[in-house]
Amino acid sequence: MSSSATPDSGVVTSTDGENVGANKARAEELKNQANECFKNKTYEDAIKLYTEAIELDSENAIYFANRSFAYLRQESFGYALNDAVQAIKCNPAYLKGYYRRAGAHMALGKFKLALSDLEFVAKRCPNDKDAQMKYTECNKVVKKMAFERAIAVDKVEKSLLEMCRDLESATIEVDYEGPKLEDGKVTVEFMNSLMDWYKIEKKLHKNFAYRILCDVEALFKKQPSLVDITVPDDRKFTVCGDIHGQFYDLLNIFNINGLPSETNPYLFNGDFVDRGSFSVECIFTLFGFKLLYPDHFFMSRGNHESMSMNQMYGFTGEVVAKYSQTMSEMFTMVYNWLPLCHCINDKVLVMHGGLFSKDEVSLDDLRTIERNRQPPEEGLMCELLWSDPQPQNGRAPSKRGIGIQFGPDVTKSFLAHNKLDYIIRSHEVKNDGYEVAHDGKCITVFSAPNYCDATGNLGAFITLKGNDLKPQFKTYAAVPHPKVKPMAYASTLSLLA
Repeated sequence: MSSSATPDSGVVTSTDGENVGANKARAEELKNQANECFKNKTYEDAIKLYTEAIELDSENAIYFANRSFAYLRQESFGYALNDAVQAIKCNPAYLKGYYRRAGAHMALGKFKLALSDLEFVAKRCPNDKDAQMKYTECNKVVKKMAFERAIAVDKVEKSLLEMCRDLESATIEVDYEGPKLEDGKVTVEFMNSLMDWYKIEKKLHKNFAYRILCDVEALFKKQPSLVDITVPDDRKFTVCGDIHGQFYDLLNIFNINGLPSETNPYLFNGDFVDRGSFSVECIFTLFGFKLLYPDHFFMSRGNHESMSMNQMYGFTGEVVAKYSQTMSEMFTMVYNWLPLCHCINDKVLVMHGGLFSKDEVSLDDLRTIERNRQPPEEGLMCELLWSDPQPQNGRAPSKRGIGIQFGPDVTKSFLAHNKLDYIIRSHEVKNDGYEVAHDGKCITVFSAPNYCDATGNLGAFITLKGNDLKPQFKTYAAVPHPKVKPMAYASTLSLLA
């Protein structure tokens, strides 16, 4: 079997070229062009070309498997799963179809289903080291999850406060020259020192890291699932989208727009971590500002503030490498208390993902969501974190395989029902860092430029004033960062996705 990390070339070797047929020959040309687009990381173009090839030859498993891989790269996990299934239907002996299906299941956190496909491949390719390694790693994950479920019944859960008390008594080494909390509290001086410390790739001492986690959890616990924000008429308010562990681009936002303060408030709209390899630096910077300005700095939960995403896409590995497994568990506890959405001046609703599979959802419904858990696979909490807009009216199954896609009519109805002006959401890479859709009523903002050092997109943030709430967009390019590649701490299984 050829490498799982490249699209299949599927060279036609018929001895009678005249019998291949014009359509199949053209389909092969399109597939080859698509493969080149894939290699150049222009996945949208690759998908269009694979689709044209499929329209000409819908029985070729390779075309579906290759398009599945491109969808995986775009994080359209639902579409990727559908194509992998179709590839297997076209050719049940085509092993890359099973590889692609495993990748889609893995991306959706369905490890047992992925294991079944990887086992199928591994048994048929006993000499393929990559196949054997992926199967072994996935098997470890499934066994670990089963073990954790088994012991959970008897395990006496400690609160995060109790965990901090056990850990923060560790001696601070005399040669530690980094930032220190003052009487256990975050100050402006501490935050400036912390960002400077992180710039030179130094680590915050674990005692202070534990204290920040403990204090920010206590703060989030006091907030409802929907937080109301009041912006005075003459004041600016800034909304940022996904950061994804791109610390140096986060600092660039503050350089462009000013540091957070009581007169320069911010809302960061989820997906602070994963993929980028400076996620620890991002999250402690954001948590520090939350503690410093609790009423002027806001954070919404994203779909990547979850255990399964963190295990796959790097945050758990990064925390373990820089601190400990215990601290990664503490982050999970904190993320469970992050608010799910924010409403600005009773007129603009901000959430990470999008809208809902049912009509007449009210803001009060969102306020009463029980959020202290891992994200479910359906319902309001799931859809707030995972849904995406679509250009056509109505609703459709999500391209991601979780949440829904919602059209302009759904947005219009939701806004009218709740007397809102528009929604702001994040969750999707946009070439310009933002997109205005649904007749101006659904705005996407994405703040990680050149996402994963690969996509070439701009980043953006939104500013608005309380008197008119008119969104203004500021875009910016990526800035240099130390030579640590994205996904450096990710699970080897993430390569499937």
